[in-house]
Amino acid sequence: MIGIRSIASYIPEGRIDNIAQAQSFGRDEEFVHNKLGTTTLSVKAEHEETSDLCVRAVQNLLAKNPELKLEDVQALVVVTQNGDAEGLPHTSAIAQHKLGLPTHAACFDVSLGCSGYVYGLYVLKGFMQAAGLKNAILVTADPYSKIMDRSDRMTTLLFGDAATATWMTEDPVWELGPARFGGDGAGAEYLMVQDGCFHMNGRQVFNFASLKIIPHMQEVLDELDMSMDDVDAICLHQGSGAIVDAIAKRLGDNGSKVIKDMFGAGNTVSSSIPMLLEHYAFAGNWNNALLSGFGVGLSWGSALLLRATR
Repeated sequence: MIGIRSIASYIPEGRIDNIAQAQSFGRDEEFVHNKLGTTTLSVKAEHEETSDLCVRAVQNLLAKNPELKLEDVQALVVVTQNGDAEGLPHTSAIAQHKLGLPTHAACFDVSLGCSGYVYGLYVLKGFMQAAGLKNAILVTADPYSKIMDRSDRMTTLLFGDAATATWMTEDPVWELGPARFGGDGAGAEYLMVQDGCFHMNGRQVFNFASLKIIPHMQEVLDELDMSMDDVDAICLHQGSGAIVDAIAKRLGDNGSKVIKDMFGAGNTVSSSIPMLLEHYAFAGNWNNALLSGFGVGLSWGSALLLRATR
């Protein structure tokens, strides 16, 4: 049984004052709180590369779990679309060397954005099962500051830098339950990089998320004959305060189960869901947690985590 044993994160110390930034675009503090959901955005140091964020997250995971040794790690998977330098070689190989992981560890990247954590969990689970691996680490690190146009109010007010590391093992705290995935390249132009800068059609992304995600999560629950009433917590990708609030509102009474927390970092892409899990899933009394990541592609992935019987 392969699942999640532990999660750790790394948020760079650099901060952007999002209230001041919003005011430069004619937006007030109420807009920041109600629509964006965070008054600060995290930003990596100029000298930090994506692999450096990966290393810091893995080091925090190892410090948190002294029973996990570097020599025990048999695979390192990095979810990113903004890797080191020009993207070749793969960031996981660079992180492997910086960490001093043994060369027998498999290393590969998964090129997905905001849905990437959910995809990554199941990609790595399948890989571990196929190869007979016992311990692996899934890293998310997608620093959008590398592709940000600070004059574009649609993007610069939302995205922050962070990384997470998830220990996947045969002795988990959380089992990976049913999952569903989807993609629609017809919406590719809504979130894309052109001429080195990230561009987003915020209205289209908002409409996509607010209409698509609840039915998709219900498909996951249908596999176990569950309803939203049976769910203990809902961890959505923290795209913006407005998107999270819109989905929560559509859930009616079950909207109170939606966890909303950007940790003063902003939309950290594939790192937002594991950061929620790190801070809420292990200390709480949840027996299950419903996840859903959605964004660039367009792509989406939803899954149910089940607390393991240990």
